[in-house]
Amino acid sequence: MTNTNIEAYEKYELVVGLEVHAQLSTQSKVFSSDSAAFGAGPNEHISMVSLGHPGTLPFLNKRAVEYAVKMGLACNCRINLYNNFARKNYFYADLPKGYQITQDQEPICIGGHVTVKLSNGTTKDIAIHHIHMEEDAGKSMHDQHDTHSLIDLNRAGVPLIEIVSEPDIRSSEEAGQYLTEMRKILRYLSICDGNMEEGSMRCDANISVRLKGETRFGNRCEVKNLNSIRNVQRAIEHEFNRQVNIIEAGGYIDQNTLNFDANTGETSVLRSKEMANDYRYFPEPDLQPLTLTEEYVEQLRRSMPALPHQLHQKFVERYGLTDYDASVIVAEHELALYFEKLVSYTHNHKSAAHWLMGPLKSYLNEHHHNVEQDGPSPERFAALINLVDSGKINHTVASQKLFPALLHNPGKTAEELAVDLNLLISDNQDELAQFIQDALAKFPDKVKEYQKGKKGVLGLFMGEIMKRSKGKIDPQKTNQLLIEALNNK
Repeated sequence: MTNTNIEAYEKYELVVGLEVHAQLSTQSKVFSSDSAAFGAGPNEHISMVSLGHPGTLPFLNKRAVEYAVKMGLACNCRINLYNNFARKNYFYADLPKGYQITQDQEPICIGGHVTVKLSNGTTKDIAIHHIHMEEDAGKSMHDQHDTHSLIDLNRAGVPLIEIVSEPDIRSSEEAGQYLTEMRKILRYLSICDGNMEEGSMRCDANISVRLKGETRFGNRCEVKNLNSIRNVQRAIEHEFNRQVNIIEAGGYIDQNTLNFDANTGETSVLRSKEMANDYRYFPEPDLQPLTLTEEYVEQLRRSMPALPHQLHQKFVERYGLTDYDASVIVAEHELALYFEKLVSYTHNHKSAAHWLMGPLKSYLNEHHHNVEQDGPSPERFAALINLVDSGKINHTVASQKLFPALLHNPGKTAEELAVDLNLLISDNQDELAQFIQDALAKFPDKVKEYQKGKKGVLGLFMGEIMKRSKGKIDPQKTNQLLIEALNNK
């Protein structure tokens, strides 16, 4: 709870810049051949190089450079053809060499922006200052032993890119959308899994406030190592209130580095400005400058997959999806790729989208499955959709009976399964007429209610007909014949 009234908050503007650290999905570390795989036992993926033993020399991972350039291209950055590396010096127990190899004066990507869509329907370009390459540190664990902190150096030397935004963000919603878009891009490029809970994507938030209309920035506080998009938003909201409260009470914002407590939703001082590290950057003497060519950059540009915003536009303009449906599908790369294959087998693109977002997505979420590995092939799924669209099977029956059968019988087509399960709509007009007459005979009072103008009872009759026919009817045709039968009573 805060002490400042709402009118006081209205006077101030939030200013946020985000630093996103993305762990690149390379097989080996950025400056050694050690495995970069996640999930090994403590200190299994280490060597003399990643431990920083005297006399060892780093060598650059070519794939890490490729991934950094691709991210820069996806974020509309200018690719810096002349790169060098620097040593960032500080002491911490999980930093084996006592310095981190990073980029300082010559980052690989400069400028750029990411476009975000807000809940009010507007879009905004969030500017990027730069993207640079560096190595990760190890991991300190303070909860594994009563009296000692333990160090796991598997992560030491794993390649990172740090994406530094300009202070362009003005709300927690914008921050959340920016991170969501950033994670989508990383996943679409297959360069990072974007899993914040496992630490493969991490975020530091630089937060300040100023009076609306003011052009100068206020003193900022940096909240470190936020491990979820929601926690980034919570930290921003808390800091805005805290800083405004201090200023309104006549206080001064100290430029501190802060920690965020996810349990309380509050920040606390990790270190003050007076305790800030002097990193003493200087050129890394053991690595030659990295020079890229325009041809190399263009080759990578041509190899880029379609990005989320490009597929969104394609799904809306070419396939006629709504903005909402396209947004849901492109939110997951595998789902978007699956949809592209699916619509190559069916002309009803909107129906395909609804089946994908409905029964299929519900099944995958419920069982924690992946559409590529555990979903039906796009061709078989499209055949089910085509059966419904052609009127050969009822939508409800297809969803409740045929779809589960399709999942559990990969060797059979949708039509074969529909025949085996006796689910196809019957063309027997006499049988359908009898179902209708039986339903009317069962509810004579409801027939009188309909004739007095109560049209809502149609659903009751249709439900009874559906039950008697076991779903093997055409709902539209049956509804029309039902109304005719009622009018002739």
